[in-house]
Amino acid sequence: MDLAGRVAIVTGGGTGIGRATSIRLARAGAKAVVINYSRSAGEAESTAEEVRALGSEAIPYRADVADESMVKAMVASTVERYRRLDVLVNNAGTTHFIAHPDLDALTDEVWNEILGVNLKGTFFCCRAAATELKKAGGAIVNVASIAAHRASGSSIAYAVSKAGVVQLTRALALALAPDVRVNSVSPGLVSSRWFSKSFGDEAAAAQEDAFAKATPVRKIASPDDVAQAVIALLENDVITGQDLVIDGGKNILYQPLA
Repeated sequence: MDLAGRVAIVTGGGTGIGRATSIRLARAGAKAVVINYSRSAGEAESTAEEVRALGSEAIPYRADVADESMVKAMVASTVERYRRLDVLVNNAGTTHFIAHPDLDALTDEVWNEILGVNLKGTFFCCRAAATELKKAGGAIVNVASIAAHRASGSSIAYAVSKAGVVQLTRALALALAPDVRVNSVSPGLVSSRWFSKSFGDEAAAAQEDAFAKATPVRKIASPDDVAQAVIALLENDVITGQDLVIDGGKNILYQPLA
């Protein structure tokens, strides 16, 4: 797909991978990027300004992707304004940091919040956008995680939600074929402000250094590295139903149990 002149929605588009993807879409010539956010209004507007500076239109749009009515309204507003929708990038996500052995901490509230945003939210966005994407011969990229493939991640609920996103990607690739291609990316550790805020600058830097040394390429991904992969999947017209791991090759290493 040539991204020039296209209209895109990027969920969680104001920060991290979503921000980097929005900017890369603008650099690729997108006509407009709808930058979805739920709480980060200031960051969404800042990203919108960067997108506009690159010559594309940009609209920050507040919607909780776990609320299907808000998702439908976002898609309807986009189509009403631009008369089309070509690209959907499902990047919005949430988590709770819970040690995997602590099963009692995985309350209904935790499960409902994480699955509601990460898995059901991704599905709600795909379903709401499907009709317009079919008309446009469009494409979807879902942001999953390396936690979908290994017993790792911030919590079991998070890992399960992202594994669901990978399987949802495969199922939708068939359900929406041949009109819409659906792929996903599974980043490993990504160097980001969110990671630093979660663990503190010093601890985050130490973890990033350790992770980088454990990868064949001796580095970890930036948000822009992941966004580059998202754009590549959007542009390639013969790839669908695939999940691309972005973790510096760490996933190919044999890691025996201690």
